[in-house]
Amino acid sequence: MSEATIYNWKSKYGGLEVSEARWLRELESENAKLKRLLADTMLDNVALKDLLAKNV
Repeated sequence: MSEATIYNWKSKYGGLEVSEARWLRELESENAKLKRLLADTMLDNVALKDLLAKNV
């Protein structure tokens, strides 16, 4: 593990308790999943609009 990684972790989680850090990590994970779902939905929306435009 590099010193840069440790420095980044300390700057991000330095003042947090273990339970708070775990909660933050879970929120970040959930946020990433939601962003992927939103991106997939937006791509589906664009594809449907293109399909409708071609059919009209």
